[in-house]
Amino acid sequence: MDTNKPFAEVLESSLSGWLAQSWQWDTVPPYGSMVTVPATTRTIFAVVHQIQTGSMDPVRYPFAYQKTEEELRVLQPQIFEFLKTTFSCLVLGYQEKGHIYYMLAPEPAKIHAFVSPLSAENAKNFFACHNYLNMLLGHGAQVANLDELLLAVLKYLNSLHVTLADHLDPFMQRYSLLIGNDYRRVKLFLQRVEQLL
Repeated sequence: MDTNKPFAEVLESSLSGWLAQSWQWDTVPPYGSMVTVPATTRTIFAVVHQIQTGSMDPVRYPFAYQKTEEELRVLQPQIFEFLKTTFSCLVLGYQEKGHIYYMLAPEPAKIHAFVSPLSAENAKNFFACHNYLNMLLGHGAQVANLDELLLAVLKYLNSLHVTLADHLDPFMQRYSLLIGNDYRRVKLFLQRVEQLL
């Protein structure tokens, strides 16, 4: 996906997040990556926490053909016309008048608003402060596996060439506080983080 180039559209929206559909079924934002939606006077930042691909027509449900995607594109290209990819995002903050706020925006993203990937520069600015963790852990009930999403966010930061070793200490301090200093959980999480370093 091109940075800052819209690739999807909001279908459902609330203050805490939105559901969007990619314009092309095979254009998928990475799990744990950041996306943006423009609002009236601000830009809303959110993390991708769920992705689903399936049929947009209940009558034309996909089934197994025992062929590769390349073979299917030659033999039955029409089946790809009925596929759609949707993804769910959790709001982690917004930018207004050049300032980043790590809180819910005053209004939800508009239906049919365009979704774009967050540029590397804006992502580095956003993740420079660890207040986003308060928002992310506050959404814990909406996420199937919160620690898995946190690992995906760290991997996303790594892909932006953010030095995880420098980022990790303040990240872990905030994470530990937010989960009530659960030593066992922190230790298990750190063991998995080491694989990213």
